[in-house]
Amino acid sequence: MAITEAVENYLETILILSKAQPDVHAIDICSYLGYSRPTVSIILKKMKDEGLVKVDSDNHITLTDAGRDVAERIYERHTILTSFFMFLGVSKDQAAEDACKIEHDISDETFALLKSHYRKLSDLKSKRTEESDDII
Repeated sequence: MAITEAVENYLETILILSKAQPDVHAIDICSYLGYSRPTVSIILKKMKDEGLVKVDSDNHITLTDAGRDVAERIYERHTILTSFFMFLGVSKDQAAEDACKIEHDISDETFALLKSHYRKLSDLKSKRTEESDDII
């Protein structure tokens, strides 16, 4: 199975859910993504067969190292792109929606440069805020 945009979304969802709750089940993924249980079950089986997730005897879903690597890469892209768009003045909801579309297609080179540029801008903004606080 290739790591498609859909698989990346599932892995990212499992990562996000695992940060928010102790156990992740298929029904949690269904609720988060708005997909049917059969659809989620089919993809989970494929991801399990490919070694991207593990499902224990209690049906708790966890990411393997390979699955976590993909999930963290996509999640980082999502959060950085969302923050960058908001920095530009895009509303939070629109920024997140746009980031979700772009995070799967942007090249590693372009993302690395965008991330570096965003961090420089963010640091500069923080420094200016600190300096203005010192004046008060």
